[in-house]
Amino acid sequence: MAKTPKAKPKLATPTDLQSNQVSNVTDALNAILADSYALYLKTKNFHWHVSGPHFRDYHLMLDEQATQILGTTDQIAERVRKTGGTTLRSIGHIARLQSIKDNDAEFVSAGDMLRELREDNLQLVEKLREAKDIVDEAKDNATSGILDEWTDLAEQRAWFLFEASQGV
Repeated sequence: MAKTPKAKPKLATPTDLQSNQVSNVTDALNAILADSYALYLKTKNFHWHVSGPHFRDYHLMLDEQATQILGTTDQIAERVRKTGGTTLRSIGHIARLQSIKDNDAEFVSAGDMLRELREDNLQLVEKLREAKDIVDEAKDNATSGILDEWTDLAEQRAWFLFEASQGV
């Protein structure tokens, strides 16, 4: 007697979003999550390796920014799950989705660090705005509101990085 294969369990989170909307929201948020992890690690890399006359100020600012970025990652992943999607599972998954470029250089000047992170944060702002359109189309009001908060945080980081990089 042949055994019938057991169905794989599914994560069946209840949602009122249509399946195509769940997919669109999930894709947008997972891309933001991948970029957030890439930006977090790059910010920590620069925090660890910054040097120069403004070391203490930059070191502390980059640590605060990294902590802020990491703090959003769980919220992003939980929004994906609340809307019925699944989220990132590995470093490889992050690497496949991230659009923010890594920086593996042995030395980066403090000014170049600040300018690069400013541009990366502005790139994240663009992704957040694109996601806002997607979640608004899906009538996902909760995600829409949180995207506003994440956008404001990324804009603030970009502003601080811009101001700190003047004359460096």
